[in-house]
Amino acid sequence: MSTAPRRTAARPRPALLLPVLLAAAALALPVGCAAPGELRDNGAVAPVTPSPARVPLWPSAPTASSPTPLEPTGSRSPEPAPQPVPDLTVPGQDVTTVDVRALVTKDPGVTQDERRVLEPCPGCELRTPEYRDLTGDGRPELLVAVGLADTVVLHVYTASGDRLLPIHRVSLLKEFGAETVGTDLWLYEPTGSFRTGRLYRWDGVRLALADQKVEGIGPTPEPEPTPPTAEKPTVEKPPGTGPTATSGGGAGGGPVKPSAPSRPTASPSAGVGSDAAVGKQPQPQPNTARPAAPSATPTAVPLPETKP
Repeated sequence: MSTAPRRTAARPRPALLLPVLLAAAALALPVGCAAPGELRDNGAVAPVTPSPARVPLWPSAPTASSPTPLEPTGSRSPEPAPQPVPDLTVPGQDVTTVDVRALVTKDPGVTQDERRVLEPCPGCELRTPEYRDLTGDGRPELLVAVGLADTVVLHVYTASGDRLLPIHRVSLLKEFGAETVGTDLWLYEPTGSFRTGRLYRWDGVRLALADQKVEGIGPTPEPEPTPPTAEKPTVEKPPGTGPTATSGGGAGGGPVKPSAPSRPTASPSAGVGSDAAVGKQPQPQPNTARPAAPSATPTAVPLPETKP
């Protein structure tokens, strides 16, 4: 009985496995992390939303001169929910169609003093209304500023269905600054070199005070100059003066002036035949000696004796 020879499976050679391993590694590189220094695609990037810009309200109005006292937010009692303005509708929730003069007349939140702007009133004004989205619903709110003699009352309204809701009321100085940053309302009242800012934000019911800050806007005062140290005055001495004057001229003095010659004295032993005997004054004799030093006191000159 003959048996067939067994066949053994041929082992793969190492030279044939090397290209296979290199190809597998090349396919795995895009799947894993990028090599150092290479760019990597992480897919689409989310769009960047720009920060909201500051948009001033009533930009032509001047800046305030002093701040209004801030109300403590924690001491106020809960306010009731705002009620719609009676006898006033907003067709299509478009607040730009609201008659501002009719709104001032019908809104119970507008005081009698504020209604004086509807008549000739010294110092009163009804500013042109502004429209900004302060609730974030995509529709603008109505901002009305009623100016009186010393203050300005700011009213903010929003449309709720076909009705108008008052959501904010604040009394400010005659000259104030206001701007919106997105849906935030900022009110500024500077005084001196500082400015007080208050942030109002929609809380679902009304615009509530969310933040306040004080900023320095004036120039930095310069330091006072230090007074200079007082110096002792110096007295200039005239030439020729000093502690000691010498003939050669010292360090602190000038030349010494020669003293005047003294008068000659008569000899006490003059005879009868001399000039003194006949009553004549003696004639001065030339003095060959050096002039004497000046004396502090004059010297008495004795008269010649006369005989009878």
